[in-house]
Amino acid sequence: QVQLVGSGGGLVQAGGSLRLSCAASGSILRPNMMGWYRQAPGNQRDLVATITDYGITNYGNAVRGRFTISRDNAKNTLYLQMSSLKPEDTAVYYCSYQDRRGSQNWGQGTQVTVSS
Repeated sequence: QVQLVGSGGGLVQAGGSLRLSCAASGSILRPNMMGWYRQAPGNQRDLVATITDYGITNYGNAVRGRFTISRDNAKNTLYLQMSSLKPEDTAVYYCSYQDRRGSQNWGQGTQVTVSS
């Protein structure tokens, strides 16, 4: 089992920036993939971005070009740099971890609110 603790959310004006972090601990295996997903009220949980431990990234269409995912394998920490934020980016952001065992582990979620 892998435990994930996300942080860094908050309230920001449209056009601003925020950086999310997610610290992983527990039974971490390699290779693995970590990522960010988000869920707004009444909506499904959507992909924001993923990154493998070799640095291969994938972004959702809504954030490509504005958000950057990165990770520090030595610290088992995942990051999401969010720029040019829009009100429609408002959601609870969840970090995730997945390895060859198959199950997807989730963090507790951190709220991001973008005001217009």
